[in-house]
Amino acid sequence: MKVPDAPPRASSAVARFMLGSLAAIAVVVVGGFFALRSVTIREAERDTRGRVELQGAVVESAGLTDGVLREDPAALAQLDDAVAARILSPSVVRVKLWSRDGRVLYSDEPAIIGRRFGLGREERELFTEGGADAELSDLSKPENRYERQEGRLLEAHTVIRTPDGTPVLFETYQRFDALSASGHRLLRALAPPLLGGLLVLLLFQVPLSWSLARRLQRGHRERERLLERAIEASDHERRRIASDLHDGVVQDVAGVAFGLAPLAEDAARRGDETEATALRESTARLRQGVRSLRTLLVEIHPPSLESAGLEAVLDDLLSPLAASGMVVSLEVDDGAAAGTAADPLVYRVAREALRNVAAHAEASAVRVAVARAGGVVRLTVVDDGRGFDAGRRAARAGEGHLGLTLLEDLVAEAGGTLAVRSAPGAGTTVELEVPLP
Repeated sequence: MKVPDAPPRASSAVARFMLGSLAAIAVVVVGGFFALRSVTIREAERDTRGRVELQGAVVESAGLTDGVLREDPAALAQLDDAVAARILSPSVVRVKLWSRDGRVLYSDEPAIIGRRFGLGREERELFTEGGADAELSDLSKPENRYERQEGRLLEAHTVIRTPDGTPVLFETYQRFDALSASGHRLLRALAPPLLGGLLVLLLFQVPLSWSLARRLQRGHRERERLLERAIEASDHERRRIASDLHDGVVQDVAGVAFGLAPLAEDAARRGDETEATALRESTARLRQGVRSLRTLLVEIHPPSLESAGLEAVLDDLLSPLAASGMVVSLEVDDGAAAGTAADPLVYRVAREALRNVAAHAEASAVRVAVARAGGVVRLTVVDDGRGFDAGRRAARAGEGHLGLTLLEDLVAEAGGTLAVRSAPGAGTTVELEVPLP
């Protein structure tokens, strides 16, 4: 069983709360940045689709002629003048005109005019469905080799028509930084109040977290005090019950047995063997009852724990097992025999372990050892009985056979550990370790 951790100091708990809150703020800020960035890209694409349709209409009315389809130099020069005057700008770095079959009809970069490249599915759909499309440029494509030095670009497409009605694909390349500048401005505007609000909220929560940490500490200390009082009350009640039994019932039964013994002898002298036998049997039963009551007194409250010490009390616990024919062994080193603050807990665990040996183990031998080393008292109870499996112990606990399970809480509160190891046919080992204050 693991020892429960002591409650953290209030300062440590508040520091962990602050670190967790700062981490949460960092997640919010980073997540907000990427979410705003995604929104900015979508807004830039939407604005660019609307802009490219307007620019396409300008080119269609101001400079597009049927000669462009035949790569006529005069037609290309006219279109180039219109593009340079009305389309190209610091933000629009490239303009292309495509035929349906992927041929570049026009570009303000003359080197690619007349070359063929495959159109994407979205571009081909524009020829049949119309409208506009915008996306981040893939500058690794061959048709974009002359735009690679421009950095990130957003390309937009729309279909326009020559005077004879032939559809062509109008394409522009715009600097993405120019389009996302508004998003960055929005982020810079929102970040200070957002972060400020989160930090103010965090500062308001610090006193609350400090108060909660102090309450947890007080609750832990109160629980420890209640447990100590419960143990003291239990010991006091055990002592009272043992005293009442010893001074009352045990003395009365012993007195009756003492008084019947002469009557049995007198009946034997008179020759009334029937009466003598009945009196002797009654006396024997009364004396056995006195012995049983005294054994019960030792189990309820060991009168010699304070006076005779732990070794004598453990020897008393082993006496009934030895009387039943079991081989018993007791080893208590000098450090433990001198007495420690852990003696009551050691006694309780040993008593419960030996009670289980007597009731369930069917053992032929049992060994009890107590040692003190390095500020720790260690109790070991080992038997060679039939053992059990862990699942069976859990099932018995669920049925109400708590035994050592209840003691585990007391051991844990004392800062110790209680381990029970067993297997069918391999006996049982109970080990207790308790640190000394």
